[in-house]
Parts: sequence; structure tokens; C-alpha cells
Amino acid sequence: MTSVPCCVSITLHQHLQGESNVARWWLILALIIHLPCLKADETSPSTDVTKEEKKKHPLAGMKFRSLGPALMSGRVVGLAVHPENRARYYAAVASGGVWKTENAGVSWKPVFDGEGSYSIGCVVLDPQNSNTVWVGTGENNSQRSVGYGDGVYKSIDAGLTWKNMGLKSSEHIGKIQVHPHHSDIVYVAAQGPLWASEGDRGLYKTTGGGRTWEWVLKISENTGITDFVINPQQP
Repeated sequence: MTSVPCCVSITLHQHLQGESNVARWWLILALIIHLPCLKADETSPSTDVTKEEKKKHPLAGMKFRSLGPALMSGRVVGLAVHPENRARYYAAVASGGVWKTENAGVSWKPVFDGEGSYSIGCVVLDPQNSNTVWVGTGENNSQRSVGYGDGVYKSIDAGLTWKNMGLKSSEHIGKIQVHPHHSDIVYVAAQGPLWASEGDRGLYKTTGGGRTWEWVLKISENTGITDFVINPQQP
């Protein structure tokens, strides 16, 4: 570490004796600013700073790290809980993807980071096969700051891999429901683009597990569907 000649402190003390308090503070501040520029004799061993000594700096081990919820990940818009294993469930985040836990929320793993959208509207499990997960992309909260998606995704291996099943121009999926007895029958409520007309907008149905879609409810080019209910007695 660079040493400061003792004559500097002596000269400063003598000079401050005849100055006002304001001047004293200005002189102290100036000295602090210029201290790094003061060097002792280059031959002095105290100025021979090696890389190893720099590594021993008291702040060298301090690194920036995330403290958690201070970083916004959006709103949790839905949960899908495994019916036979309550410790396993999925969380859909409006602007933070899809997360999965195997220990009732003690730890989480992102399972949707490699797909085409970070904004999620809903997540549901197939009642007949809990390894089949459906995700509707695009936040379903219509507001000023909103993320949009690229359709409906399906996983048949509990979130390990995903396939886009279409409705890519829906941008905002409000709800997905799988038929309680037939896995290939799925209904999707699509809001459509928020700031434009057209797009995939309305209520859609597939009888082929998402291979094709039928537009079963169309209101107008400017009106989408956010929610719907299936009659459990006559789905």
C-alpha cells in the first residue's frame, strides 16, 4: 500500500492553525482526493504492490448477487397442481415463464426458458394424464405494460420438452380447459392482439390434441374471449 510522507501531515497541521473552519474542510477534502497521487520512493518496498496483495484486499471477495424479489418477474397468473402428488405443481408467471416445483415450493426450476415467449397466460394439466401440460402464452391482463405470446404449447413429458400447437397470432391466451374424459379435446379462450384487430381471437376447440383447431365462437374482429366454463355433467 502506498505510504504518505509524514511531512504532508505536519505541513497540513501548521497551515490549518491559521485558517477558518471552512478552509480547513476544503483543504482536508483536497488532500483526500489527491492522496492516491502521492507516492513514496519507487525503491521503497512499501510501494511494490503485487497481484497477490491486490487479491488480499478486504473487499476483493465481495460480489454482486440477487437478493430475490427485488427483481420483477411479473404476476403469478395460474397454478397447476398434480392431483396425486401435491408437492409437484407448475406456476405460470405473466412475464416470467413457467416454473416447476417437486417439493411444494421449497425450490423451483424454470421449465419454459427455451421456448418462444416469456409471457404466460395460463397453465393446465390433462385430467387423464398429469404428465401432459398445456400452456397458453401471452399475459391475459389487458393493460398498458403487457407481454404477448406466440400461441399454445403442449408438453407430454411433464415439462421437459415443449411443442407449439398453433394459434400463434392469438398473442394473449385467457384460459385452457381439457375435456375431463378425452385428452384430445381441448378448448382455448384467445383474447387476440391487444392493440390491433384480427388475429386468432375467440373460442377454439381441438379434437386432435392440438393438431388442428376449430373456431367455435367468433364475436368480432375486435372481441376476444377471456374466460369460459365447461359443464361437468355434460362437457
